[in-house]
Amino acid sequence: MILELKGIFKNYQQGKMSVPVLKDVNFSMEEGEYVAIMGPSGSGKTTLMNIIGCLDKPTEGKFFLDGQDILNCSENDMSDIRLNKIGFVFQSFHLLPRQSALANVELPLNYDQSPERKERRERAMKALERVGLADRVDFQPNQLSGGQMQRVAIARAIVNNPKLLLADEPTGALDSKSGAQVMELFQKLNDEGVTVLMITHD
Repeated sequence: MILELKGIFKNYQQGKMSVPVLKDVNFSMEEGEYVAIMGPSGSGKTTLMNIIGCLDKPTEGKFFLDGQDILNCSENDMSDIRLNKIGFVFQSFHLLPRQSALANVELPLNYDQSPERKERRERAMKALERVGLADRVDFQPNQLSGGQMQRVAIARAIVNNPKLLLADEPTGALDSKSGAQVMELFQKLNDEGVTVLMITHD
């Protein structure tokens, strides 16, 4: 079991009022699965994704990622988990505008001081090859199409070989053709063994 949530509740405080967003969510995933969480805007999908991505903690419940009890982790532990076990893909790409595609993909490796520069570069190159952008390594985001920018973001998300790839509305900012190509890429990565959890309203 890569992921297990039991009785997850999340409330937000608005003044003196507690607003429930997630109510008793129970959910699990096996390694190698490809799962979509669907629902309209405002239904709590992104809140759930933030909890699964170790960006937020629930008000109540239990949460295990790769066998680890996340709710008993320190902030440093959570940071390590985000770096080494989870890859994030967002709707709005979150690329550094003045950096090349290669430098953007290398970014997570720079936080993890272990690989040497040459190895970091090789791993980033390999990730760009996996998403079909080996010929765009020196391009900056403003020289790429929306679909290409999202593929750079996916390469950055998989460069650390995460246990879980989280995608929050990854085609939301793309035209239908680019969106279809990105969805094909997620399917290809899943076929290669990557565990994918996607949030979508589509």
